[in-house]
Amino acid sequence: MTRTILGAALAATAAALAMTAQAQGDVKGDPERAKQKISMCAGCHGIPDYRTAFPEVYSVPMIAGQNPAYIVKALEAYRSGERNHPSMRAIAATLSGQDMADLAVYYGTVAK
Repeated sequence: MTRTILGAALAATAAALAMTAQAQGDVKGDPERAKQKISMCAGCHGIPDYRTAFPEVYSVPMIAGQNPAYIVKALEAYRSGERNHPSMRAIAATLSGQDMADLAVYYGTVAK
């Protein structure tokens, strides 16, 4: 019984890791190009425990090490208005799909 549970847990972990690797692999960005674009991100997302006061007090998440596919999806959601934060929506509106991919891959490879 224990071997069956352990085997199932290992299989589930392997499947999750494979899905994460696939999601990261789907984003085709250039981390070198992103280095010219990160100043708009680093001012908030690069400061540990940073909180912004506009439009309300909000704890800004660190994005270093985040899954690139998640970063692209979040930026697209800010651009479309699905996610609502005025600063992020304004920034995302200026980004092309390639800009988003570049930034996502850059931050996905930066150590936490």
